[in-house]
Amino acid sequence: MNKIEGRLYIIGAGFAGQMIANDIAKKKVFGTVSAFLDDDKNLIGTKIDGIPVIGPIDSIADVLRVNGADQAVIAIPSAPVERIRKIYSSLKKCGFFQIKILPSISQVIDEKAHIIQARDINPLDILGRTPVTIPLAKSLSYLRGKRVLITGAGGSIGSELARQLLSGGAERLYLFGHGENSIVNIYRELHVLQDEGVGQKASIVPIIGDMKDREYVKYIISHTHADVIFHCAAYKHVPMMEENSIAAIENNVFGTKNLLDAALESGTEKFVLISTDKAVEPVSVYGASKMLCEKLVIQAAQNAKKNQAFMFVRFGNVLGSRGSILPIFMEQIQNGGPVTVTDPQMERYFMTIPEACSLVLQTGGVGTNGASYLLDMGEPIKILELAKQVIKFSGFTPDKEIKIQFIGARKGERLEEPLWLKEENPEPTEYKKILKLTNISPKNFSLDKLIDSLNPICVLSKGKEELYRNSGELKKILRKAVPTLDEFYKREENLSAKNEKSYAKAVL
Repeated sequence: MNKIEGRLYIIGAGFAGQMIANDIAKKKVFGTVSAFLDDDKNLIGTKIDGIPVIGPIDSIADVLRVNGADQAVIAIPSAPVERIRKIYSSLKKCGFFQIKILPSISQVIDEKAHIIQARDINPLDILGRTPVTIPLAKSLSYLRGKRVLITGAGGSIGSELARQLLSGGAERLYLFGHGENSIVNIYRELHVLQDEGVGQKASIVPIIGDMKDREYVKYIISHTHADVIFHCAAYKHVPMMEENSIAAIENNVFGTKNLLDAALESGTEKFVLISTDKAVEPVSVYGASKMLCEKLVIQAAQNAKKNQAFMFVRFGNVLGSRGSILPIFMEQIQNGGPVTVTDPQMERYFMTIPEACSLVLQTGGVGTNGASYLLDMGEPIKILELAKQVIKFSGFTPDKEIKIQFIGARKGERLEEPLWLKEENPEPTEYKKILKLTNISPKNFSLDKLIDSLNPICVLSKGKEELYRNSGELKKILRKAVPTLDEFYKREENLSAKNEKSYAKAVL
């Protein structure tokens, strides 16, 4: 958070607000706090450490006048989404342009609130449901003194896991990734957070590498002595992976296999794969690749030693991840529109990145070897409704000031994404929002034989040179193994043939 040029108002005079005020007073680089805004009648009109408390918040626009340089920090980490939405509306009426917010209570209640943790408010904070509260220090106790490795640590999920892991008391935190810039960014951010007193003093080690490199992965896992691995790395953009199908299998499937084999051999205690709803009855190469990753994890669990646990955690879309619809919508709005939606009926399950990561970390602690887990995503949200809400958040009127344009589904996309197979029969666990799935053996293929048939397409093999990088053969193999993928492709092919026929008829 940069130095504040104007006046600073803290929304909420409770423990988090007071901690923020004390933090600002000690550091003397963020300016001074002009007032607390609060709804507590017993506090309104009083002073806390010399700072006046004014309110109630919903009426503040009638008495408070601000300018463009003034900032507001919402410091009520326990507030539900509905309350944050109202506070945001009141602050906008008051004239605030710069509004920041603290993380959820799960990330501050066991530690201390710091001004460095405040970030710009965004649509995630006022859309959807109230995230489940998970006290991080308690749920991460299993990581105390451990060496933790995150693959894809520079990505949306990986980087948030790293932030939350600062509270876990890990001895060492390895940030493994292929992209230099993204690893540099999270590495620097974690050090800034530590310097400002956030979390505990784990050693943070950046590792640049490619999980497709089998020998390198084996070397890294054995030499880091990683006790726990959170495997987040994956190519995941569905249409892009349809155009680069071999890269999807090479990276996602064989990269995951390399990690699993290395973890088994090195005695890694816990291995947690981040999976996706697109692995359920897949209709894209990406979905098929993640389905195979799930099967590989379960297979690894069968070969695990007594003190090892291999598992996966599946969930739907996360709001705000890189390349997801939310940042795309925001960019389109900044450019004046239109906001593009594939289909008015398309819907997805959504969860915020911090909530998903908190649940993943909790699952890693309570999960058992060979178990499969599903996060409770709540009710699905129509993409069209989400687009309208984001436009409104940005201060515009949908279809008037910012147009909404329907562009049709892209390759590998369907209107709805199921979260589980009927046979998987998700059942509640004692932990809120964490469901346990029944493992299902592959029906149409042998996992080992399928992996063997895909290998020469991804890796140049003597005597099978004609298969190398043969995407047609790869899709042929996948279609035979995955009936839902084959059915989807057949529909696409029939539709394409009909369109070509109609076009030819129209020309003639």
